[in-house]
Amino acid sequence: MQKIRFILSIAITAIMLTSFHSPVKDKTKLQWLSLQQAENMNKNNRKPVLIDLYTEWCGWCKVMDKKTYSNEAVAKYINDNFYAVKIDAETKETLMWNGKSFIYNSEARINNYALYLTKGQLSFPTTVIIPADGTAPQVIPGYLEIKDMELILKYFGEGNYGKTAFADYQKKFVPAWK
Repeated sequence: MQKIRFILSIAITAIMLTSFHSPVKDKTKLQWLSLQQAENMNKNNRKPVLIDLYTEWCGWCKVMDKKTYSNEAVAKYINDNFYAVKIDAETKETLMWNGKSFIYNSEARINNYALYLTKGQLSFPTTVIIPADGTAPQVIPGYLEIKDMELILKYFGEGNYGKTAFADYQKKFVPAWK
């Protein structure tokens, strides 16, 4: 009986210890955050915010998820240098950003946050970068292949935005990801 109690106490202790253990995040998979999480995290540690603006019906959005965002180099770089947010442009949820509420626009059939980010120039997928300094969102419409994504990510992630003209950076850029 005492042996059974001992085994049970070890088993219960093991279960309790593993239940409180937080899993290690896989840096090779993109860690998507909610818009609110990104905003809160950005208050303590400033980084650019990358927003994947998509719709459920968008075929190229699905291709970009499968080919670009699932690439290990892309995912690791984004996880290390950005706060990544995935937003369905047609969400009916109220979205909050910088103290402002953005609601679903039933006339346009789109969330007003998508209209705000893109200045009404909607296409999907659209990648939006909100620079770490909080300046205006930078909108990159369309499907991005890995080599195109690398150029954009490193331009913002290495702090070149606002310091070096994109055309100058692009001329000197040597892609490394495949």
